Amino acid sequence: MTAAAPGPGDALPELSLRLTRADLVRYAGASGDFNLIHWNERFAVGVGLPNVIAHGMLTMALAGLLVTRWIGDPGAVVGYAARFTRPVVVPDDDEGVTLEVTGTVKAVDDEGDIRVATVAITAAVAGKTVLARATARVRLPA
Repeated sequence: MTAAAPGPGDALPELSLRLTRADLVRYAGASGDFNLIHWNERFAVGVGLPNVIAHGMLTMALAGLLVTRWIGDPGAVVGYAARFTRPVVVPDDDEGVTLEVTGTVKAVDDEGDIRVATVAITAAVAGKTVLARATARVRLPA
């Protein structure tokens, strides 16, 4: 986290993450989500998708890294929500796709004896937003 106490309008350090098909395989194994749309191109295209897509919860988790790296303590996140606006298409190559994540402190509130920052998160691929209304609530250090 920044040295000074965060305030509304403060930007979090940007995060750029590469996502490959190998990452999708690893996430499927860890999560147990082996849905064909996440690894079988023929099936994904057959159901109307442009290609294999990343798991929505993987996309959301990667976007959440922005906040946990900033605050330095994953346990400080007291709330996190987002809506999925478009799938993250992951090509079958060595490059994969890049998820660009940014965030801005929208508010800092006192909740009893703790301070909580509300952070608006933007996650995009090739300039197109993949999450909407992504917001994390983070307990700030005393």
